[in-house]
Amino acid sequence: MAITASMVKDLRARTGVGMMDCKKALTETSGDIDAAVELLRKKGAASADKKAGRIAAEGQVVMVCAEDGCRGVVVEVNSETDFVSKGDDFTGFVQKLAQCILQHQPEGLESLFSLQIEDGGATVEETRRLLIGKVGENIQVRRFSVLRAESGARISGYQHGSRIGVLVACKGGRNDLGRDLAMHVAASRPGYLDETAIPETVLDKEKEIYRAQVLGSGKPEVIIDKILIGKMRKFVNEVTLLGQAYVKDTDLTVRQLLDREQAQAIAFVRYEQGEGLDKRVDDFAAEVKQQAGI
Repeated sequence: MAITASMVKDLRARTGVGMMDCKKALTETSGDIDAAVELLRKKGAASADKKAGRIAAEGQVVMVCAEDGCRGVVVEVNSETDFVSKGDDFTGFVQKLAQCILQHQPEGLESLFSLQIEDGGATVEETRRLLIGKVGENIQVRRFSVLRAESGARISGYQHGSRIGVLVACKGGRNDLGRDLAMHVAASRPGYLDETAIPETVLDKEKEIYRAQVLGSGKPEVIIDKILIGKMRKFVNEVTLLGQAYVKDTDLTVRQLLDREQAQAIAFVRYEQGEGLDKRVDDFAAEVKQQAGI
């Protein structure tokens, strides 16, 4: 059976695989498009299994919010190299994935992988494996969060390039307050909303460190407790959103800004691409020697 350009185009639209691979699959299946789709998925699965152990620490973070502000999504997808993460195929996959999560709000990665990435299309996992076969790198969906509006709040977000995505749940205040807070979170990296959100283990560890510092400084015993209180207050302000100096007006803390706006920050999520991951280190000299047989 003759393989037409139209058939190749249809198969590419269904799978996202390159033209030459689509033509080859159609040739192998005598023009049966459904069989060609299955063949490409199998090849993608085999390729994905071979690459599953390779380090994927580059990638993208994407943030998207519903138009009505009822929920927002931030997701991180990783690749092996920065080159692949900037490509149209990878970018398209991450964008579709974010919209899929926004629509279906899965509870975790396992349930996400079984969803159709687009209505009537392949599942997220099938699409991921096909992408691996196409780009030749390990692709991993690392994590995602869904932030939902509760108690009259609105979800706002801020995207800084493809490396940082922030969601903020905010109640009251001006319309663009949530976005301003999201920009602040992106820049200032708070770890917690306020002091009540800091685990006791974290506070106890900091107290222990500061006490050791103060005791070793030779300060009189009578003022050690006052020094510790001051150090802990400074620590709490540095790591909490409400305690930090507002990036757009450092004379204000975020708490003071919210009081002025008669608003309340309820929750936030901040993703930075690759945080906590080991980066792949390539020894290009050794690679050249190996390929040259030296």
